[in-house]
Amino acid sequence: MPDETELPKGRTGPSPPDPRVVMAAERTLLAWIRTGLALMGFGFVVARFGFFLREIASVRGLPPIRHAGLSQWAGIGLVVLAVVMIVLAGARHMRFIYLYNRNQLPRPGMVSLGTVLSAALVLVGIAMAVYLVLVN
Repeated sequence: MPDETELPKGRTGPSPPDPRVVMAAERTLLAWIRTGLALMGFGFVVARFGFFLREIASVRGLPPIRHAGLSQWAGIGLVVLAVVMIVLAGARHMRFIYLYNRNQLPRPGMVSLGTVLSAALVLVGIAMAVYLVLVN
């Protein structure tokens, strides 16, 4: 089953590529990169949250807070998710440009990168909410 379709048959001969399409693809790639960088930053904050709580406790003279290290693993997971997302966005962009230069358009899949990211972040958010409820 082919992954791409030809452009409409009403076109006669090769037409010059529309620079707006390429620029839109570039903007989309840059938006995914910005999202990935924000997710990496958030993952770093989450990973260091346990360290922050221990430091606050030591400054106040309280015994160190015991935790299972979930914040570190959740943060690392968010950073890894961000890296995977940026790699997939780059691969999709390269594929789009490759097909566009051959007068073809990629066929949209059943599941988009945004949908997968949304589902993963919902699961991480639920896990963090459960953790916060159980800790207090």
